[in-house]
Amino acid sequence: MSGSSQIWHVHTPNKFEQGSRRVTVIGAGISGLVAAYELERLGYRVEVLEGNTRIGGRIHTHRFGDSPGAPSVELGAMRIPTHHHHTLEYIRRTGLDGKLRAFTTLMSEENAFLQTADGFIRIREAAGPLRENFRRELERHLPGHHYGHGTVVFGAWLTAIVDAIAPPDLRETLREDLRRQLLDMVARVDLTGHLRGPARDRVDLHSLFSAHPGLRAGCSARLNGFLDDILAETSPDLLRLHGGMDQLTHRLAERLRRPVTREHRVTGIDVRGDHVLVHVRAGGRTVVKRSDFVVSTVPFPAMRRMRLSGLDEDKLAVLRDVVYCPATKVALHCREPFWREGGISGGASFTGGRIRQTYYPPADGDPGRGAALLASYTIGDEAARLGRMSARRRHRVVLDELSVVHPELMTPGMVLDAVSVAWGDSPWSGGGCTTRWGKNAAECEQERLRAARPVNRLFFAGEHCSTAPAWIEGAIESALRAVEAVERYEPAHRPAAVSGRPNPAGAL
Repeated sequence: MSGSSQIWHVHTPNKFEQGSRRVTVIGAGISGLVAAYELERLGYRVEVLEGNTRIGGRIHTHRFGDSPGAPSVELGAMRIPTHHHHTLEYIRRTGLDGKLRAFTTLMSEENAFLQTADGFIRIREAAGPLRENFRRELERHLPGHHYGHGTVVFGAWLTAIVDAIAPPDLRETLREDLRRQLLDMVARVDLTGHLRGPARDRVDLHSLFSAHPGLRAGCSARLNGFLDDILAETSPDLLRLHGGMDQLTHRLAERLRRPVTREHRVTGIDVRGDHVLVHVRAGGRTVVKRSDFVVSTVPFPAMRRMRLSGLDEDKLAVLRDVVYCPATKVALHCREPFWREGGISGGASFTGGRIRQTYYPPADGDPGRGAALLASYTIGDEAARLGRMSARRRHRVVLDELSVVHPELMTPGMVLDAVSVAWGDSPWSGGGCTTRWGKNAAECEQERLRAARPVNRLFFAGEHCSTAPAWIEGAIESALRAVEAVERYEPAHRPAAVSGRPNPAGAL
């Protein structure tokens, strides 16, 4: 499919169940649910198998309590860029568009904190210290440089964002790429229209790169790829779902004709000439299901633990080669949103250390039930280290470190509960998301094609098979491509009641 939302319009979706082909969808994350929904609309008999006790995959909203109004926090996907049209289309189709709200992100809350070489400071006070720290760094690495004020401001803020977002193994190499490649190009650009603040000591990275796309052409693949993450994660055009991101997956599941079969773990897949055998472990025994088609949306690290037969060497190789980055989140249930007393109404702090980023979710619930705090969001090696700890120790480490920034956490009775997810250790994912850092555009596309390529009647979907890895958008895009590939496999099977025309505006 192309970049537009191409979804087949089914006029009478319940008409073709008898005699239609059987499809097994493995995984009830967003890609599995979208694939199942669209295949049902095309007349296929679909069964969705989920090994976990819950649906949603890496869309995981945690609520501190079962009653309405309980504070909630996102332990998985938490933001939607406004240009992610597939995601917004399904939000609209499931009737959730009225719940879209702005997502306040890192570096956007003036009163949030930033860790610097001089300690923790408010973002509103960070420009001077960041600039001086960057000047000292330049003197160490590029003595005698002649960069002007605007270029130094650019380098200072971009370095701060790299420190806040990049995993540890990439930070220094990205900083070196910035010094050796990007600064010289930026120095030749008129930055006047992109500097902000009374002292012109901040830079609008989004307007700069939008106005001068050629700046990125001279960057290394490593830096260029990570700039995508930087611009996405610090964008002013991010959205969230009021009441929890998991509303999207639950609404989709409710629209399936067959409920998702939970606690059925797929342990093996055997691809045959005219069918696929799926080995499923449930209730202490293993059964074998035969399907005409299978769509696997399982992240590749989890698929590596399955017994796989009938797959060619290249497919097995890409299953091994796709890199998943660990991600760990720790959330606290607080008696009250004490951070508001310090003027923090949302956004995030870069708290550094082992906890890295701290987000202040909106208080969507009943104020009398307390407030949720996303105390720590880490990726890469730091996430892996936290993930290897017991939950009890992980929560203690995060609480101790964060209390340096927010001593209110140590007030007796302030912290009511703690919860965390280490996605790198999850048996259902084996990582937080796919990463293609260091690859150029052609290499990224080659990996995507290899990951998404079907093997006979076994098809693949998930953010790891998409052009937007790590995002809900990518998962949905890959599901639509997989549905189209199933249809192409046997075009004569297409039910007569399907119009055959993509219809982005079709009703649920």
